[in-house]
Amino acid sequence: MHCPKCKGYMKPIQYKGIEVDRCTKCYGLWFDKFELTDLKKLAGSEVIDIGDVELGEDHDNLMEIKCPKCFEPMSLTRDPRQTHITYEKCAKCGGVYFDSGEFKDLKKMTFGEFFRYLFKKKEINPLDPQDS
Repeated sequence: MHCPKCKGYMKPIQYKGIEVDRCTKCYGLWFDKFELTDLKKLAGSEVIDIGDVELGEDHDNLMEIKCPKCFEPMSLTRDPRQTHITYEKCAKCGGVYFDSGEFKDLKKMTFGEFFRYLFKKKEINPLDPQDS
């Protein structure tokens, strides 16, 4: 498998029994469906993200990305809890690609980000007595 951004070789790596693919050139990360959810829950899993944040930010400018698994166009997706983080997602296979530094950033949600998400998620309905 090749990196959807720099076309480098994606090498399988493991963290506590969960295998993901990391680019040997730019260190971007490919998560098959459900791997991202599983790794986000594991303490210390951010150690798999060893890439340069600046290179990852440069790769954010690449727009037409194809899935390295099924070669379908991927869509840019914004994390709902940390809206400054964007990543590419394949609608067909459910895989996601994070540029270097993005997974590590995702793992360190600040209190401010948490509370913004919490209050944004619950919209107040003035007609609902619970929301008064």
